Formats: sequence, structure tokens, C-alpha cells
Amino acid sequence: MKFGYTIIYVPDVPASLDFFTQAFGFERRFLHESGTYGELETGQTTLAFASHDLGEMNFPTGHVEAHSSAKPLGVEIALVTDDVASAHQRALTAGAAELAAPITKPWGQVVSHVRCPDGSLVELCTPISS
Repeated sequence: MKFGYTIIYVPDVPASLDFFTQAFGFERRFLHESGTYGELETGQTTLAFASHDLGEMNFPTGHVEAHSSAKPLGVEIALVTDDVASAHQRALTAGAAELAAPITKPWGQVVSHVRCPDGSLVELCTPISS
């Protein structure tokens, strides 16, 4: 078994793809003609977005919509970069909300957190030294 996808349910798939392209520099890999599912070029594991309509189909008893939750969900996407401060500012400029400015953790890793317009939580971090 291997980890293949993270799928984030969002109100507007094309808008989330556009935001992640602008904020984090990923390229769009795929957008279904219906606009309800899309993927980004993110490396070995695919980051994908699906509409809440698809979420309703997959989860008939409902699901939490991150964009309408007052607090971020207890799940984050971690994006690794050598320059957290620049990545953090780029995300804010693209429309993210700052949750935590870049800070150096006791183990030496630089970390920040932003909340995307679609409600998803993103950690920006340097690699962990071994």
C-alpha cells in the first residue's frame, strides 16, 4: 500500500486550484469538465480538490465544510520549502489568512500556518534535519 491522494472538499474546485497555483506555485494537472474535481502537480502524492456536491454524494449523512467552519479543521497539508517566510508572504498575498507567522521550533524547523480561502489549513515548513 502507498499513500496516493489527499482530497479536499471545497465550494469551488477551479478557485482552489487557482489559489494553490498562485499561492504555492503548483501547476494544475487536471480539472474535470464538470468543474467538480481537479488535481495539482505536487510530486509523488496527489493533492486533489472535489466539490461539496461530490462530498454529498460520497457522504450521504453529511460532512464538515472547512470554509464555513469558524475554526480550522484538525487536518493540515504540510508544504516543505527552504524559505518559509517568502512562501508565507506569497500565500497571504494570494488571499490566505495568517494563523501563525513563521517561527523557529525548538528542533530547528521553521514553521508557519495559513488558512486558505477554501478553509483548508496549510503548514509551510522547512525540512526536518536528521
